[in-house]
Order: sequence, then structure tokens, then C-alpha cells
Amino acid sequence: MHQLARSGDRRAGLVEQLTSEKERLIGAILLGNNIVNILASTLAASVLIQIFGEAGIFYATVAMTAAVVIFSEVLPKTLALLRPDGFALVVAPAIRLVVLLFAPVTLAVQAIVNAILRLFGLQLDANMSVSGHEEVRGTVDLLHSEGGMVKSDRDMLGGILDLRDLSVSDVMVHRTNMVALDANQPAEALLAAVLDSSYTRIPIYDGDRDNIVGVVHVKDVLRAMLAAKGDASGVNITNIMVEPWYVPENTSLQAQLTDFQKRHSHMALVLDEYGAVEGLVTLEDIIEEIIGDISDEQDTPEEEAIAGIRKHADGSYVMDASIAIRDVNRALGWELPDDDANTVAGIVINQAKRIPLRGEETRLGTYRFLVMARQKHRVTKVRIFIEDEPDKS
Repeated sequence: MHQLARSGDRRAGLVEQLTSEKERLIGAILLGNNIVNILASTLAASVLIQIFGEAGIFYATVAMTAAVVIFSEVLPKTLALLRPDGFALVVAPAIRLVVLLFAPVTLAVQAIVNAILRLFGLQLDANMSVSGHEEVRGTVDLLHSEGGMVKSDRDMLGGILDLRDLSVSDVMVHRTNMVALDANQPAEALLAAVLDSSYTRIPIYDGDRDNIVGVVHVKDVLRAMLAAKGDASGVNITNIMVEPWYVPENTSLQAQLTDFQKRHSHMALVLDEYGAVEGLVTLEDIIEEIIGDISDEQDTPEEEAIAGIRKHADGSYVMDASIAIRDVNRALGWELPDDDANTVAGIVINQAKRIPLRGEETRLGTYRFLVMARQKHRVTKVRIFIEDEPDKS
């Protein structure tokens, strides 16, 4: 309807104008509807009583109930459901007259209703209406449930809508999984590690992993080696690395994506509230939140598997405990809560209230988590059993 109004359709503009003041519109329609129904019922009862006497009350009740239900309720509303846009365009001029005619009465009724609500401590708030984001999300979910949209499209649109609600800490590579190199290594070993890595950009630290001094790009390394005629010892990594870019962990993905575009950059280091390096976030991490996991020719078959999840014959799933809960929910259609934890390991630890040992189990609703591997203070691999398969329809 908005697009029709923008293209110059006057009736579409009228529909938008009417729906912009929902209280007046609904009040006028309800008032007109009740006036017509009551008047028609009164007239029918008066006529039938004159014809059939007291029995006319019964005949009038039956006849008007059928007429009102069929012609005043079911039929017009069914037509409106079948052709909502077309129906709205047809009736908009008539509805406008009704709204204008009953405007004084509807305003008075609304004032009385507001006064009564205030007596009970209730206040109408314009902000209570559904936001555009939530309305689009609801439409997407409805279309998917009705079969009008495939799951991948629903996930992609949902990922776009989620960007403003997620922070970089939700999608970043945690420092425990972050590939970083020590600038104090011999040049040959350092360059060999850069070229052996499957990543294009690698953080460089000086002694302490919290002391990131730069980021090196593989292309810059290749250019430097070409200039040095292949002699790795002639390449100084500190001369080709670029200054690191730091962002707070609570930065929204929407803002971070915009910053990536403005700075023409693809990677940023994430700091916690104390200024310590928490991890790193890349442009690819944000894009994967929209379109799903991205694999390239450098990824191993294990890395190419969606979210690193393996399903077993008994219906259970084995996965890396560091996998983000959002990725698991997207891949398997589950609804694991991510309010208190970002990863599967976080759920297990939250439920156990400690770091569980290998072989221990925890439960969350219909999900049973078995700790399969643990390294020091980290849960690294988990097996999940579903006691009652969630309805994914």
C-alpha cells in the first residue's frame, strides 16, 4: 500500500491516511457497525411483530442473526482477507466519509475510555504499537509457516533484522580461538606461519597476546618477499603490518557493518570493558549472520560442515562446544535460549553452575547435554540428545 501511495495512487494515500489514526478509524467503524445492526434489528422486530404478533420477536431474532452474521460479519471480512489491498482501496472513500461523520462522537468516546483507563492507572502509549522490524519479522515467520517462503530465505531476512539487536561479542572469534603471531619470532618462522595460515589478515602481538601491535595482510607479505627476492630474512614484519583497529564489545552489528564500509576495512579487534582484547570480528562474521556459514577452498571438510555439527544414528548431535547458540538454532531449527550464554559451552556451564567434567550430563528443557571432551577449564565437545523432538513446523 505504501508503494502504491508513493506511485501516486490517491486511494492508496487515503488508506495510509486512515490507518495512521487507528483509534479514530476503528472507533468510527465500530460505531457505524453497531448503529446499522441495532437499527436493522429494531426495524425488523417492529415489522414482524405487526405481522406475526409476539412470535415476531422470535422470527426477527433468527432472521437478523443470520443476516448480520452472514452479510455484516463473515462475508465482508472473508472478502477482506482474500483481497486485503484491493478491498481496502475500494472501501476507503466510503470509510473516510464514515470517519468524518462520526468524528465528534468517536473523539468523545475515546476521551471517556482514556479517562476510565486512567482511573485504573493505565495510560495509552503510542510506543506500544508493533515496530516496523517486528511487523516484518512476523510477516516473514507467517509466510514460512504457510509454505510461502523457504527456510533459507527466512533465516536471511531474520539475520538482517537481527543486526541491530546483536553486538560484536555475539559473533566474534574469541581470543582462545584467535590466530595471532608473536612479532619476536624469527622472520622465517613468522612469515612461514603467515603463509601457512588459512586467514588473510593475522594480528601480530609483541610478547603478550593482549599487546596487539598490528595486523598483517598476506598480500603485503607476498609483496615484501617479492621485493626481497624470496629471502624471508630480508622482510621486517613490523614494516608491513598496519595499525590495529579496536572496537568495544557492545558495538551493534549494524553499526559495525556500517563502520566496516566507511573504513574500507575487514577486521577489528574487540575490547572488553577493561580494555583487554576479547577477540576479533571480521566482515565475514557479520555477513555469515545474514546468509549463513561461508566456506572457501582453504576450509577442511570438517570446517565446511554447517556449524561443525554431526548427527548420529540415534538422533543425537555432536558439536564443538564453542559453536554459537544462534548458529545451532539456525542450522537445526532449535530454540535454545541465548540470553545468558553465547555458546553451547556457556549453556552447559550455566546449567551445571560449574565447569562439568567429561561424561557429566546437564539438562535444559527437552535437551540433554553430555560433556564429551574438556581441556583444562574449557568444555570443548558436547553431545546433545533431544528427549522430545521440538515441533519444527
